[in-house]
Amino acid sequence: MDSLSLALYALPLLAILSVYIWRQRNVHRRHLQAQQESIAAGMTEPASLHPHIDASLCLGCGACVKACPESPLHDVLGLIDGKAVLVGPSDCIGHGACKTVCPFNAITLVFGTERRGLDIPVLKPTFESNVQGIYVAGELGGMGLIKNALTQGQQALESIAQAGIKRPGVLDVLIVGAGPAGLAASLAAKKLGLNYQTVEQDSLGGAVFQYPRGKLVMTAPVILPIVGKVQFRNTSKEELLKFWTQACTGNQLKIRYQERVESMENRGGTFHIRTSTQQYTAAAVLLAIGRRGTPRKLGVPGEDLPKVVYRLIDPEQYRGRQVMVVGGGDSALEAAASVAELGNTAVVLSYRGDAFQRAKQRNRQRVEAASAAGLLKVLLNSQVREIRPQEVLLQQSGKDVRIRNDAVIVSAGGILPNEFLRSIGIQVETKFGTA
Repeated sequence: MDSLSLALYALPLLAILSVYIWRQRNVHRRHLQAQQESIAAGMTEPASLHPHIDASLCLGCGACVKACPESPLHDVLGLIDGKAVLVGPSDCIGHGACKTVCPFNAITLVFGTERRGLDIPVLKPTFESNVQGIYVAGELGGMGLIKNALTQGQQALESIAQAGIKRPGVLDVLIVGAGPAGLAASLAAKKLGLNYQTVEQDSLGGAVFQYPRGKLVMTAPVILPIVGKVQFRNTSKEELLKFWTQACTGNQLKIRYQERVESMENRGGTFHIRTSTQQYTAAAVLLAIGRRGTPRKLGVPGEDLPKVVYRLIDPEQYRGRQVMVVGGGDSALEAAASVAELGNTAVVLSYRGDAFQRAKQRNRQRVEAASAAGLLKVLLNSQVREIRPQEVLLQQSGKDVRIRNDAVIVSAGGILPNEFLRSIGIQVETKFGTA
């Protein structure tokens, strides 16, 4: 082969190689910057289920980066030095698509981190707890994403049906909770012809019902029993609840609302459940109660005042008022921004930390924009000491601060119902970056 022929082959290959190297360097630079920004902002802790990448198995193909449903908005996964890295941990929604597409089995989905543990009930692959006949699905089991909760609710109910646990004269299963997992489980129970009853302490939708009016809900296509394929992706809270309501009424699901489970006792393999209104007996129980049913309180004087609430339903009710929002997660930032954006309000966001480590980037940007526009005052490193009828007493960086106030919205997260779980014998373990 003469020099001219060699050049004809070599030059295009060199051009392709140069473009590839240039693109890889740009990708590395962009993802490294995203990682450094997350670290600088203190946004290093995933909220729930998230990927752990084994660098020894990862070959840097980038399939996981492309598969992440958040990638059009945020850099959650990235490629640094030719390896996949979780560059935006706080933006991870636990979808699990990254694990599914990885051709090298380099990704494991885990709960918690070495620094921040996550309490999870001990469950079998069938979603049955250590107590025979009690199953757990959805957010209580660590699956906060709506699609995952819907899928788990259906799968758990199918496991109950396959177990074939039946007792004469009692329910085949009592489903506790009518959020995404409980709704899917109710549809599955109806389809499988089980004798079931669903109870919900609040309203249809569970935690979704508690979202602020007009909040965009991220979900993904999913197949529901009886209903079939649901194509929702980004939709509003109201649209999603309307669809779920139609699914319930159209299929005549047996769901009782405003009914809270107060106690549960296993007597010879049959569960006796007492709620706030009546009693049930069931051969099996599915807990789909979520993790936010019991709001975390501040434990300060004045917290029982009528002006204190634990969720934002409609920002309009606070127009023209002096409002304090307490918390540093997504619900707190969404509440503060939603009220502040009304205008004609005085909004203060108080958080004990020095950065909003658990909030998604889009919510942090809303707060930053409202703060820059003078609509919102952010008080980091501050803690509420006392709530009074017309003011709130804070301590910020060792100094006492008084804030004029008409209303307080506490968005400090929910408490895992450990006491209830212990009372019925369910074991809970703290996950520190394990599956």
